[in-house]
Amino acid sequence: MNPLFPALLDPDDRPALRFGDDVLTYRQLAGAAGAIAGSLAGRERVAVHATPTIHTAVGVTAALLAGVAVVPVNPKLGERELGHVVGDCAPDLVLAAPGATLPGPLGALPRLDVDLTAVAPVPTDEPPPDAPALVIYTSGTTGPPKGAVLPRSAIAYDLDALAEAWEWTGDDLLAHALPLFHVHGLVLGVLGPLRRGGSLHHIGKLDAKALAAAGPSMVFGVPTQYHRLADQLESDPDSAKEIGRARLLVSGSAALTAVDHARLLRATGLAVRERYGLTETLILTAARAADEPEVGTVGPPLRGTEIRLAPLPGGGDDGLGAVEVRGPSLFSGYLNRPDATAAAHTPDGWFATGDIGRWTESGALAIVGRSATDLIKSGGYKIGAGEIENALLEHPGVAEVAVVGVPDPDLGERIVAHVVPAGTPPPERELIDHVAALLAPHKRPREVRFTDALPRNDMGKVQKSRLPRE
Repeated sequence: MNPLFPALLDPDDRPALRFGDDVLTYRQLAGAAGAIAGSLAGRERVAVHATPTIHTAVGVTAALLAGVAVVPVNPKLGERELGHVVGDCAPDLVLAAPGATLPGPLGALPRLDVDLTAVAPVPTDEPPPDAPALVIYTSGTTGPPKGAVLPRSAIAYDLDALAEAWEWTGDDLLAHALPLFHVHGLVLGVLGPLRRGGSLHHIGKLDAKALAAAGPSMVFGVPTQYHRLADQLESDPDSAKEIGRARLLVSGSAALTAVDHARLLRATGLAVRERYGLTETLILTAARAADEPEVGTVGPPLRGTEIRLAPLPGGGDDGLGAVEVRGPSLFSGYLNRPDATAAAHTPDGWFATGDIGRWTESGALAIVGRSATDLIKSGGYKIGAGEIENALLEHPGVAEVAVVGVPDPDLGERIVAHVVPAGTPPPERELIDHVAALLAPHKRPREVRFTDALPRNDMGKVQKSRLPRE
């Protein structure tokens, strides 16, 4: 395998990282990361206090240069969650920004501060391709968080396949405001530009004026960020014009609604591309830069990635199936959990994502949702919650919505829509009839519940398990 970061082996004075006022060129990054890497020699695994700062980016880069597995730790974890993560992965030490206060279990570890001014040569020995690079902990929705072990080869392969799909080069300036303890913000958003030899500008918040001032050629964001950005751009045509000079807007981590696709296209002239992946698989599919995106889909599989749709219980001819995958970007297993690793795979070795999808005529994948929360079985029909949510979002009185199935003695499950209204709540019957006019009658909500906000995680994903289902 070629080096993970070729540009750091022969660094120059082009900008590499910018976080607010903190800026490092490739030469400065190589010096700082090289110094830390030298201090990490012989370690097996290190934690990184993954605040959205340049120190996190440098610390992760340094550990990867040293061939040491990195555990990026969400700085907002509660004490119980943090104790589980630290106890499970047993890091040799923690990397942090100078002066940062580390919570309980992290504070008890040996500490090494990230010095941005240090200078030392970059290690030139490339670790084996199957060596662990990252241990990223899942959200723990079905039990304690599990550490997905991602090998170096998976990260390199996936970033190179995305570079082909998005025509991503060293000339690109990427801007985003994502957290740095997930695949999206860290692997794609930090390691991606460094592997390409390009530049990252982390702007802290996906604000219209800040994004316009950054002048990026690529933007990464999640649907919540893009929704708020679209709101801002409707009253800020100057920022919309500047952002429209970008080459590519990419959305991921959840589905971007058709309404927000249209709003962003209208404001900037740019059609947003979506992609799909999980912590355990990295990115599996992506809409290509050279193709017009198909709204409601996440594009075709990346080079070398295989995806199949397994039959769902109860059969049916609706084209829906359980998404199962295999390929070179997948994790090597859950840390200390061979039982969970085995349970996540089919008997013939495919990883079961837990998602439900269908193929479109163009060969793109459309994700209906999670099998546990987004596949509703009502009146003998299998119904995808996402389709109903998109229909409701076309109503001017709906700002946000989450659709779930709740137990029903007659239907098995009845469709309930949790709606954040845009102003005064519209009549319930009006929303039900709105969906019935756009979709098949059996897909209409049987009940609408208005709420002030939907529960979300750090990446902006709606946590449907926290919605009342009685």
